Amino acid sequence: MSLAAERHVVVTDRAPRPLNGAPYSQAIATRGLVFVSGQVPLDPQTQELVAGGIAEQTERVLENIKGVLEAAGSTMADIAKTTVFMLDLADFAEMNAVYARYFPNTPPARSTFQVAGLPAGASVEIECIAVGE
Repeated sequence: MSLAAERHVVVTDRAPRPLNGAPYSQAIATRGLVFVSGQVPLDPQTQELVAGGIAEQTERVLENIKGVLEAAGSTMADIAKTTVFMLDLADFAEMNAVYARYFPNTPPARSTFQVAGLPAGASVEIECIAVGE
C-alpha cells in the first residue's frame, strides 16, 4: 500500500489559506496523527492580521488551530505537542495566559522559541501535532 494513500490534506475556511499561495497545507492527516502547519493570527475571512497585541494574536492563532483540527476530526484536547514561535519572549506570560485557557486539564508538550521574524507581521505563530481519527 502506498504511503501517499494514507496521507490526507486538511482544508478548512476556519483558518487562513496559505499566504500568497505558498506551497503548504493547513494540515496533513496520516496514520492517526494530524500535523498542523504553523498558524499566524490572520482572520480566516479577511486574510488580515487581527488587531491588538499578543493576547489577541494568540487567541486568533489558537482559534485557527481549533478550526483546522475540527476539520480533521480532532479537537484541542487531542494535541500532543505544540511549538510556539514568538518575536519577543517578554510577551511570554501574556501569551501563556491565553494558551492556558485552551488547555485547562492536560496541556500538551510544548517548546517555545524567540525568533527574528514571523510571516505577515505576526508576533506569535504556533504549530502542533495531534492525535487524529
